[in-house]
Amino acid sequence: MAMFVHLTAAANAPRIRRAGIRADSTGQGGARGLYCFPVLPSYVLTHQWLRELARFGPRGSLVAVHVRLDDAQEVLTGHYRDRAKGAQRSVPAAEAVRLIGALADPRGWEVFLPRAVGAREVHRIRTVPQVAGWRYLPDAHGVRPCTCSGCRIRGEYGNRRLRERHPHPSDGPPPPVPVLLGRLEAAGDPGDPAELRAVLHWFGMRRRGPVDRLARLASHPDPAVREELVWTVGRWSTPGVAELLAGLADDPHPDVREAVEAVRDG
Repeated sequence: MAMFVHLTAAANAPRIRRAGIRADSTGQGGARGLYCFPVLPSYVLTHQWLRELARFGPRGSLVAVHVRLDDAQEVLTGHYRDRAKGAQRSVPAAEAVRLIGALADPRGWEVFLPRAVGAREVHRIRTVPQVAGWRYLPDAHGVRPCTCSGCRIRGEYGNRRLRERHPHPSDGPPPPVPVLLGRLEAAGDPGDPAELRAVLHWFGMRRRGPVDRLARLASHPDPAVREELVWTVGRWSTPGVAELLAGLADDPHPDVREAVEAVRDG
């Protein structure tokens, strides 16, 4: 049996003891399951994802859930950058442990189990120090972090001081709505993808917006524009957002469908 660690909020521990771990995450190709990592001799490497997950996860401490999987259980494994390229490999669980354990530097690697975990497969749940692992990306220590709106986390400790020290060119208030709508019309029909994505970026910094004026982009031939549209309107409180996302949920491109799922779960 292969042993893996799944990191999750401490508040989930009672439910996991009772019913196991839900398949709440989306992996390569849209599969539903959960992420974990082999138990290695190095404690730091085994729990390397803790600090990064804490940046985006729920408030409160995280716990380590040790899970025993059958050696023949098929899992996806690879570096997290390989996920977007569809390059993660499907291998048995025992092979994933051997493969990652043999790496000179396994930081950034992950294992995705394409199913839920039953309560009987949970070996134990224990508390872990909340300072293990890397943040942002491996070897990020000593590298100036990016302060753009896409990388920074609103309300994160030290965020304001970091932006004051290293302002980003995209900082500041977005252009007025009439200016953005003018750029939208000037882009043409269907419109230049780069210009449309730039306009959507600025619209995405607002809490509300003209959903009716942006709805036509849901049929734009470039899937990157449709995906950007999802991220733009997904946090808006404007009437009509739910209907627009419902249509994009059936988009032919998987990146658009995954974006809709992510904004709905968030």
